[in-house]
Amino acid sequence: MVVFPNAKINIGLNILRKREDGYHELETLFYPIGWKDALEYVANGGNRINFVSSGLDLDIDPEQNIVVKAYRLLQAEYTLPGLDIHLHKVIPAGAGLGGGSADAAFFLKSLNDHFELGISLEKLKLLAGKLGADCPFFIENQVAYATGIGELLEPVEIHLKGNYLLLVKPPVEIQTKAAYQDVVPMAYPFDFRAILRGDKQEWKGKIKNDFEPSLFAKFPLLEGIKHHFYQMGGWYAAMSGSGSAVYGFFDHPPIFNSEEFPPDSFIWQEELSI
Repeated sequence: MVVFPNAKINIGLNILRKREDGYHELETLFYPIGWKDALEYVANGGNRINFVSSGLDLDIDPEQNIVVKAYRLLQAEYTLPGLDIHLHKVIPAGAGLGGGSADAAFFLKSLNDHFELGISLEKLKLLAGKLGADCPFFIENQVAYATGIGELLEPVEIHLKGNYLLLVKPPVEIQTKAAYQDVVPMAYPFDFRAILRGDKQEWKGKIKNDFEPSLFAKFPLLEGIKHHFYQMGGWYAAMSGSGSAVYGFFDHPPIFNSEEFPPDSFIWQEELSI
């Protein structure tokens, strides 16, 4: 069985307050994009799992990989066979793109379908939430307005089809926990969903990412990429999540050379279909 977990970007990220449990209340828009990993698994006739990876180096013990954690989570409640699992990693880590969360969520969905476990959509989301705050989004994998810590999802209608996305992930890896330590929660003075549904020309002045001030101060190259997107004619540019990927939206296919961006950057572009 093979599935292709895709990345997401955050459009806007408002950190509203810090909760008593240490997590932060936020609001954001999760938007799926076409950058994908590949995850394959087959039953091996035993009762163990064998996990291997290729592509980008994961450099962690297999039992610590979120895909294996997803298997263990289901195994605690349901009968599953031993599996040989191969993850080909394409989406970079530490980017704010949700690659690991997508891998886990797609694996949960696929195991449920393939082995006919009968898990409801809502329970799949609850299980995914135990693995990561943005994992539940990838269960349905549709544009969603997210609140809470990112697990409370509402569908929202947005029209970016026919626009173009250019995304650059420079060789900077940001740990989400560290990024939150420097962020300053604040109220957001606009109706976020109304802005998203409105004139896209208003986005630049009103939609923000609260991680940007502190992270741009630490990593000026991130702010440089954002500004370069505007110089290229982008109508909106921002960092995704807690970074370090930065993206821009364009009315036309962006014209660029890879040398315009930091060496060893990952670069992704696509025409948007939603």
